[in-house]
Amino acid sequence: MNARFIDWIWNVRGSVSLAPGQSARQAFDRLDPLFHEYGTTYTRSDDTLVFEKKDQPAQDKMSVFDRGVLTIEDGAQGPVLTYRLTSRILLFCFLAPLLFLAFGQLSVAVANWEEAHMTPAEKARIEKKEAAKKDKVLPQHPIDKFLGAPAPEAPKKDEKKKDGEKDEKKKGKGLSPTPAYVFAGIFAFLYLVGRVLEDRLVHRLFRKRLNHDALAS
Repeated sequence: MNARFIDWIWNVRGSVSLAPGQSARQAFDRLDPLFHEYGTTYTRSDDTLVFEKKDQPAQDKMSVFDRGVLTIEDGAQGPVLTYRLTSRILLFCFLAPLLFLAFGQLSVAVANWEEAHMTPAEKARIEKKEAAKKDKVLPQHPIDKFLGAPAPEAPKKDEKKKDGEKDEKKKGKGLSPTPAYVFAGIFAFLYLVGRVLEDRLVHRLFRKRLNHDALAS
């Protein structure tokens, strides 16, 4: 399988047309300040700039990217800056939902396995404890008693039966994977927003740097 079919997950690619009459050297001179941030190292040739970032601060406008390659190429309408930027954060946000779903399903499987291998004595002991909690009537608070509030009543048989049916349904379902689904949804949302937003932000950043009027302002 061609790696390009999947590396779009953590790589951002794009291109920006150079200003009319702008040379490759002038273009890289305008982009040069972006690579003077803390933790950034880069090498530059006539038509290529390769950079790498480590422990980059949040103030860095390109902090989400860990490395990348920028190249000046000849396009149909003149020189074009093409870039490929790699981000470990995007990869993590893409994989995190899968990991949370796997952990959630694993916990459900373990809980179901433990319940299936529970001895009758253990089940009876657990049911006895649950029944004792339901039948137990909490003592009335002294303030409530002083104010004349009625004493709490023991649960009725019908209510006990309904509660028992609910507990049986819960036992049948096992451990809920809802928390895993929630976290998976959060990270999936972060990935989608980050993938689209960072693509647009870095394209706009390069375009402004390469544009004479934007730089002058």
